[in-house]
Amino acid sequence: MKKIEAIIRKSKFSAVKDALHEIGVNFFSYWDVTGLGNEKEGHVYRGVSYSTSDIQRRYLSIVVNDNFEETTVRTIIKAASTGDVGDGKVFVSDINEAYRIRTGEKGGETLN
Repeated sequence: MKKIEAIIRKSKFSAVKDALHEIGVNFFSYWDVTGLGNEKEGHVYRGVSYSTSDIQRRYLSIVVNDNFEETTVRTIIKAASTGDVGDGKVFVSDINEAYRIRTGEKGGETLN
C-alpha cells in the first residue's frame, strides 16, 4: 500500500476531489494548512499592498493499493495544476499495514 500526501491550492480542491471520485478514490482526509514556499502572495489591506510568505493550502492524505499509486498521483497533478509557481507537491511513501477498526480485518482489502 502507498500513502499519497498532496499539498495543493485551496482553489483547486474541488477539482481534485471530483477527479479523485471519478477514478474511484472515495475516502481521504484533508486539512487546511499554512506553509512557506517560493510563491509570495500579495494582499491589500485598507489600500496598502503587502506580501507575505505564509501560504494557505490544503493537505490531502490518501492511502491506496500499490497498483493504484500512479493513477492517483497523475490524477492529482492534472487536476491541481495551474502551471504557476505554488501549485504544490505530492509525496508518496510506503504503508506496511492497514486495519479496519470495526471488523479487525487487515491488508489492502480494508481500503475498499
